[in-house]
Amino acid sequence: MSALADPYEARRAKRAAGLLREFNEIGVLSAADVHVAARLAELAGEESEPVKLAVALAVRGPRLGNVFVDLATIRDTASVESDEPVDLSGLPWPDTEEWTRALGGSELVARGEDAGSKPVRLLGTRLYLDRYWRDERAVAADLNEMTASGRLQVIAGGPGTGKTTRVARMVAELVAQAGDRPPLIALAAPTGKAAARLQEAVYEQVTAGGLRAATLHRLLGWRPRSHSRFAHDRGNRLPHDVVIVDETSMVSLSLMARLVESVRPDARLVLVGDPGQLASIEAGVVLADIVAAGRGVEVLQRVHRFGEGIAKLADAIRAGDGDAAVAALGAAPNEITWLATDVHETGAGLELVRDQAVTAGLEVAGAARAGAALKALAALGRFRLLCAHRRGPYGVSDWTSRVQGWLAPDIEDIEQRDYVGRPLLVTENDYELGLYNGDTGVIVEGSGGRPSAAFERGGEVLPFSPLRLGSVETVYAMTIHKSQGSQFDTAAVLLPGAGSRILTRELLYTAVTRARQELILVGAEATVRDAIARPVARASGLAGRLSGGASG
Repeated sequence: MSALADPYEARRAKRAAGLLREFNEIGVLSAADVHVAARLAELAGEESEPVKLAVALAVRGPRLGNVFVDLATIRDTASVESDEPVDLSGLPWPDTEEWTRALGGSELVARGEDAGSKPVRLLGTRLYLDRYWRDERAVAADLNEMTASGRLQVIAGGPGTGKTTRVARMVAELVAQAGDRPPLIALAAPTGKAAARLQEAVYEQVTAGGLRAATLHRLLGWRPRSHSRFAHDRGNRLPHDVVIVDETSMVSLSLMARLVESVRPDARLVLVGDPGQLASIEAGVVLADIVAAGRGVEVLQRVHRFGEGIAKLADAIRAGDGDAAVAALGAAPNEITWLATDVHETGAGLELVRDQAVTAGLEVAGAARAGAALKALAALGRFRLLCAHRRGPYGVSDWTSRVQGWLAPDIEDIEQRDYVGRPLLVTENDYELGLYNGDTGVIVEGSGGRPSAAFERGGEVLPFSPLRLGSVETVYAMTIHKSQGSQFDTAAVLLPGAGSRILTRELLYTAVTRARQELILVGAEATVRDAIARPVARASGLAGRLSGGASG
């Protein structure tokens, strides 16, 4: 049965024909994949259907986080963007040997590492869009050169292992040892929220003026309307002596390429992050590839932030050990409450989640009504509901509505936009206000009875008129993706059904490590085991290039 049965479905390419049509109608290819492949084939005079299909799959790859598509394995790894299972066994996949032979004779395809420039490039059975092949090769070359001259340092470890503290002390030592000429240090992260957190951590250790963290896009001089995209590149290097990047797991291959080419040939690059967490939403798993290559890597393992029970669970998930994870879930009742059921199907565990959510919501609202902004913000960080999906019965929207309903008897004006006690989540960067995607705040009672949107920076309150805020949402629940980089005293993780296509080992690991003191996990044992057995399988050749192995 076709996954795109609706003839007006937006993902359907109405003019697609042949193999492109079959793979589009079942949902493997999107309309955009088909249109790009068809247009490239038209420009090159390419009529081979297998070649068009391969190009469409290469276009599809980066959208799903892959740097290339492997034609030898794609028939076994292909999936569809659907919540319902779809049988792909009947698809007419070309024979791999004949497929690569057809591609080798196409004007669209460059074959091998040294061939000229074409839209796509074939290395063995790996088919890259040429841009991603160039980025992968450039990142590997630059990082290998940095490693050979001792200019690359990688600090890896899970939450609570002291990565940010290690960086702050490093900065303090660099400043203290510099004498009259302190080094020019850049602090950066992929998101504004992570950059602000890095800056606060460094300020606790060093008070030297001029040290301000920025997003990587700001550091590199993002120019969206320019052909070169960034002001800094290989021809216009960054002036800094040391460039430190936090939350590197969220940096895509393309952004890493722009970063490493911009670092001065005599400067140091320090990459910090957790390779076990969710990767960038764009193509690549750069930090995991660098750690896998094992060159210039310092791994921090001692956990300081949460208890032994949560730490053991996190280790088991990261190691892919389902038996150990299930055992850990039941071995620390003072830290972990595991409700081994599907909350949507049975409703079991709803009372515990409801009690925690209502208690937390009322604590925030009470402090907000009293005008105690810091107390309200602290209360907001004590409990959070985490979901894998944004929508649907397991999603943030549904659970936010539930929590608001539970709180409605005690917060009478909860249906109003800016009611006192409303927890806020910023969803887009606002550089004018200094608020970033992922920041959380609370509407509190301000002076003169006016509501004020309160956020926190370095222990100080940042108050704004709610009317000045741009994109914000109510945050009684949030996605696990959005929670990355944050922690809560208690995290209640509501897992979807075992068939969820986005529930992976990395997602589960990220979810459970958001809890500082207490974890409530609601999900059937089969769901937990399925997630652990499903690591994010992103196609990338960077690790092989970094370790000196074969790249294609």
